[in-house]
Amino acid sequence: MRIRLIVLFGATLAVAMPSRGDPSGGVPGSRLRVVADGDRYRVEVLSDGQALLASPPEGLWSIAAGWRDGWPADWKHAQASDMERAGPWTILKGRLELPAGTWQLRDAYREEGRAIRCVRRFTWEGKGPSERATLSSRWQAAATRPQALLPGILYHGNPSGEASSRVPVFHGREGEEAIFEEHRYPVPFASIEWSHHGNLRGAALHSDPAPVPCGNLPDQWWSLGVTVQHERAELTLLSGPCASNGKRNVIKAVQSGFVPYGEAFLNVAPGTVIEKTFYLEAYPIAQEGSGFRRPLWTAIQRLQPFSLDGLPSFEEIVRAKYRFATSRWFESGDAAGFRKYPDRNVFVLGWCGQAAAPGYALQVLADGLGEPGAIAMAQKSLDFLSGSEFYEGGFHTWYDCDQKSWSRHEPLSQGQAMLNFARAIRVGRAAGRPTGRWEAFLKKASEFHAERILKGDWRPRSTDEAFFIAPLCESSRLFGSSACRDAAVKSAEHYAQRHVAMREPYWGGTLDASCEDKEGAYAAMQGFLAAYEQTGEERFLRWAEHACDVVLTYLVAWDIDLPPGRLRNHGFKTRGWTVVSPQNQHIDMYGVVMAPDIYRLGGILGRDDLKRLALVMFRSCGQLIDPYGSQGEQPQHTNYAQRGQVDDVFALRGGYAETWTVFWITAHFLNAAAQFQELGVPIWD
Repeated sequence: MRIRLIVLFGATLAVAMPSRGDPSGGVPGSRLRVVADGDRYRVEVLSDGQALLASPPEGLWSIAAGWRDGWPADWKHAQASDMERAGPWTILKGRLELPAGTWQLRDAYREEGRAIRCVRRFTWEGKGPSERATLSSRWQAAATRPQALLPGILYHGNPSGEASSRVPVFHGREGEEAIFEEHRYPVPFASIEWSHHGNLRGAALHSDPAPVPCGNLPDQWWSLGVTVQHERAELTLLSGPCASNGKRNVIKAVQSGFVPYGEAFLNVAPGTVIEKTFYLEAYPIAQEGSGFRRPLWTAIQRLQPFSLDGLPSFEEIVRAKYRFATSRWFESGDAAGFRKYPDRNVFVLGWCGQAAAPGYALQVLADGLGEPGAIAMAQKSLDFLSGSEFYEGGFHTWYDCDQKSWSRHEPLSQGQAMLNFARAIRVGRAAGRPTGRWEAFLKKASEFHAERILKGDWRPRSTDEAFFIAPLCESSRLFGSSACRDAAVKSAEHYAQRHVAMREPYWGGTLDASCEDKEGAYAAMQGFLAAYEQTGEERFLRWAEHACDVVLTYLVAWDIDLPPGRLRNHGFKTRGWTVVSPQNQHIDMYGVVMAPDIYRLGGILGRDDLKRLALVMFRSCGQLIDPYGSQGEQPQHTNYAQRGQVDDVFALRGGYAETWTVFWITAHFLNAAAQFQELGVPIWD
């Protein structure tokens, strides 16, 4: 597709970018305008005829010639002095004269889908190296107090996680900086949304992530983020420096917070050419809190993370996980079930234990596995777990087989366990199995939580109680309960009101962090989708789409280049894995349990892209399974480690913590595989 010359009037050249269908709503593509000011040129990115992004007034190019007080210093700027056309490309050139030599500068712009692609070229011509230099790409918007979304890292400031001091925070205030290594981003873009004369506007800077040549640090990559300077928001790429939470030269390398990351400058030899490819996007926003959705799908369509090549098959994964599940089976007296840990006789419902999940999954998978004993384990485990003790907050979720006692108050885990029981009852009834104990337990739990939710003073702390919506919908159908239906609808409405505008982004879906997270977004997505299927009301489907898109901002949409180490040894592909949260910055395989719902949503919407992503999520997360069927929870795609001291921040990336093997890692694969089989996906080779 060719760029079309729309108007050449006086000093203004406008280049139109064609529109393309948008899975999140569809708006015209961005437009590039090059404006001549005397013998100089500046660049603007238009939406609906308005310039929403522009090169800084001081110059199209900015280079720091020094390093002082731990940050780039002696910034110099250059304007574009020449413009030419070469086929679909609009090319701008300039130069920056320094005492030690000259930077030859060139930008080449062209349309690419809905965004504007730029290849920025820096060439150093000097008698000696350009030392302690920093290169940049800066794009400004007239946005006061912008709301920023940096995938996997920052969600409209991370307001819920801020109190912990463990997460990046950004309020859009003057002088704030939120800049992070590109390999930290599951989807490599930074986006902002703001109000412009009463209308919502958005802009994004995408990047082709890469290590930067001539870096002073080992494994130094470009850094990407957003700052606010002089009442203007700035989307920026730097050649390494990072900043967050009012501190420069820091990165989020440990669970508890930040560690130093200094001296990220360049030493560039004479004759070196450094190129950086990025993409610019500007667009109107239909609803508050949706400014990230267009760049998300622009990035996914550009990165095309849909290939299944080289990934384990469904059957290979399911057989390995079943093999490992049997190693966690434990019986003692009346107690029977799947242990959370390898060395403790504890059954845990929900979250990291998922002891009830095989009760559903093994009923569906037993024939394909050729393992009739799987049905017996499903029956015995649910028969025992249905005896969980109730208390004033619902039912306990931990059973200690040695102490013969129930304990723990975990609402999140209760909701997840109830859904396991509901699915098991549906399948068990159809097969004529004895489900009486299961039904009595689920009916009691559902009635308890429906009554609690329908009270006027119900106000859950976080999004975690959205995990009750789907099981309450199931219970409404299983038991003909209008109270369960009403409670599910009320809960879905409550969470939409709280979260869809992103003033309080989805959060609190895990038990080891109090911040924005993918599990919270997934709880809402699962609940909205269940409410839609229960009622047929379109509003729930729209909310499910929004929550799904938030979930997908945590999905790694590209294969991150990894340094030598455990992951590189296995040829590990990161696409399809998910970043945990802004606090816990490793990736994990939780995407497998979300994948069937994403696939189902894709079927409802007629979206093959969602269905293809769901299959990648399941199969990619089957990497790293060892001969016993085990996996560790924490591959390290970025400069981050979940636990321990950090003596060398550059020794973290590419590592793999495989000793934490709680049972959810196995149960969710079996659970998701069973759902895929029921959805008609062929899982047996």
